[in-house]
Amino acid sequence: MLLGFSSSSRTSSRAEDENEDVEVLNSEYGKNVIKLLRIRRDDKKHFIKEVEACVHIRLDSVNEYLHGENSAVIPTDTMKNIVLALAKCKGIQTIEQFALDICNHFISSYCHVVYVKAYVQEVPWRRLEKNGIPHVHSFICVPEGIRFCEAEQCQNGCPLVLSGIKELKLKKTTQSGFQGFHRDKYTTIPDRTDRVLSAELFCKWSYGECQDIDFDCVWDTVHESVLEAFSGPPDCGEYSPSHQKTVNNIQMLTLARIPQIQEIEVTLNNIYYDDIDLKKFGLTNEKEVLIPVEIPYASYTCTLGRKKCLREQA
Repeated sequence: MLLGFSSSSRTSSRAEDENEDVEVLNSEYGKNVIKLLRIRRDDKKHFIKEVEACVHIRLDSVNEYLHGENSAVIPTDTMKNIVLALAKCKGIQTIEQFALDICNHFISSYCHVVYVKAYVQEVPWRRLEKNGIPHVHSFICVPEGIRFCEAEQCQNGCPLVLSGIKELKLKKTTQSGFQGFHRDKYTTIPDRTDRVLSAELFCKWSYGECQDIDFDCVWDTVHESVLEAFSGPPDCGEYSPSHQKTVNNIQMLTLARIPQIQEIEVTLNNIYYDDIDLKKFGLTNEKEVLIPVEIPYASYTCTLGRKKCLREQA
């Protein structure tokens, strides 16, 4: 062999030379879609949390990426087992607290973990009731939006938490329009003063301090605010001139009701319904029969923050 080098040593030397020309900007790894059902039994009455969790960490070195050296690597299977063990030992009061427990475990247990991020979402189970009497151990899954959260923490840093709602479908059959918009030669849609407003909502919000927050109460209040701002009073509703204004109404009502929220992002993905011509059947159609148009769809997003909090961050 030339100069006594083996092929493996030549490969190693070449890899080191190549690594001198690059810099690792970010390196994370973790376990995704860890599903579990946690049952808490209080005599005859049972309480459940069914969740899906994802955990990602960053180490204080990148030797596993650059040199294939795995001595510091915590296997992702170990990460999965930690999540399951924490569900047993800590329980799941709220998904936010569970995400914080996950972050705290990795930061406090492994000195070479410099950053951890946990995502948890909850299956929307609700306790069954009959004649106002709650069932002790039976539940029904309700499509009123999926609750989710993210928590992240660095070594020697305070944890950060955001909560959210996703896949919440909303619809109102009147009190919505869209007119006075910019027009040019490519514009084909007419002004609308009365239309169906239908959308799927994604909403997430962040807190300042994570101390003493009733996450259940906050989530319920946001959920209620979304429904109220979207629909208006139950007897007459409230007119929406655009999806954008509806997004803003949701944000403003939420911020007014929950001072702990610093920033809120809301997205409405439009579900459009088109009139169908029934004249060929000898029938009139006064917007009674409509066809959903799934794609393409429009999306409207806005992030709103309190000015005081933004100044403090700056």
